[in-house]
Amino acid sequence: MFKEFKEFAMRGNVLDMAVGIIIGAAFGRIVASMVDDILMPPIGRLLGGVDFANFFISLNGESYPSLAAAKAAGAATINYGVFVNAVINFLIVALAIFLLVKQVNRIQKPAPAPAASVPATKECPQCISTIPAKATRCPQCTSQL
Repeated sequence: MFKEFKEFAMRGNVLDMAVGIIIGAAFGRIVASMVDDILMPPIGRLLGGVDFANFFISLNGESYPSLAAAKAAGAATINYGVFVNAVINFLIVALAIFLLVKQVNRIQKPAPAPAASVPATKECPQCISTIPAKATRCPQCTSQL
């Protein structure tokens, strides 16, 4: 059983998938940082100094100055600002993957078109017998082809 597992784990596609997952997780963290630390602050500034991460609704009816304060008080909240950041993260990752797949498809050579199959035999129009395709005279009726 260990031998079978080792053969499964050492296949090329399993290792490629593992590398892809690890790189994808690292890429996700980079995109999250880009959204949270680079994109959202200027957008918040343009909208009057708003921090999207602090957009929330307190379900207990009390008002809190920030999401951290609400969490510290143990209040149940709907964090729609964090959700907006997550949607922007997703859109950036989806765009990056789309562009990557598009480039890979462009770089890869197109699959060769299947060669037209040339029949090995043909029929004689005079006697309807089967003869080789390259024949110029029918061996049965001796007609010129």
